[in-house]
Amino acid sequence: MKHDPFMEYSEPALKLPFCDNEVAAGFSTRNGGISTPPFHSLNLAFHVGDDAGRVRRNRQRLATEIGFALDRWVCAEQVHEAAIRKVDGQDAGKGSQDLASAIAGTDGLYTSESGLLLALAYADCVPLYFYAPTKRLVGIAHAGWRGTVKMIAARMVKAWKNVEGVSVQDILVVIGPSIGACCYEVDTRVAAAVNERLGTDAKVVCRPTGNDRYHLDLKACNQMLLVREGVSEHHIETSSYCTSCRTDKFYSHRKENGKTGRMLAFIGMRSAAVDRRRGGDC
Repeated sequence: MKHDPFMEYSEPALKLPFCDNEVAAGFSTRNGGISTPPFHSLNLAFHVGDDAGRVRRNRQRLATEIGFALDRWVCAEQVHEAAIRKVDGQDAGKGSQDLASAIAGTDGLYTSESGLLLALAYADCVPLYFYAPTKRLVGIAHAGWRGTVKMIAARMVKAWKNVEGVSVQDILVVIGPSIGACCYEVDTRVAAAVNERLGTDAKVVCRPTGNDRYHLDLKACNQMLLVREGVSEHHIETSSYCTSCRTDKFYSHRKENGKTGRMLAFIGMRSAAVDRRRGGDC
């Protein structure tokens, strides 16, 4: 396997290369928690049918690991759309202890405030991490096929350019672990949506397999859309992990027939108030 931007960190989580004393960023694994089958073991989502108390305890384990208390997390409802929301200290704790308090109807979050951890749930969809060091902005987006063709990646970049005054040359993006083209077979409806969005370039990411089925590379699709929006290809790193191939490490909604847990992708800028007992690591 080629070099992956996600580095082994601990049983509960992988970390990203821009995870340092200033920024915590990573992706949880399915291991190191207390949930029971079919959610074993570090399920971090409330909406899948797992015991809510176990989910809270699992989240607390991750919170301790990365040094961001749960009352500083910000989570969204995630509805497979492309709405982006900027959050601040008033949003701290939303969605961290239950689904009801999560930010509704949103699949992308960003902030300029230190001490907040942005966290979204995944089990095959594409996590997109955004960082602009010069403007001190971090963001995260959830891109399933619907969010991808509805341009959630480009919407984040546009918001940073047009609202926050960020030069597109300063935006760094990491595309995280998700289902790979090797395992993601889609029907003509999905292929048509990708073709409509990408035009002639769709053939690069959506390849026919026969019987009106196609293998879709969602990671490559998002990378293509980011480059179209002006992000340098040299500022985009892509994980080689396929969540469907690696169910020893990750949950996969498709591989496990829809009855499984969720990982969290997370990113946040540290502040003096954040617990740094782990010596500044993620």
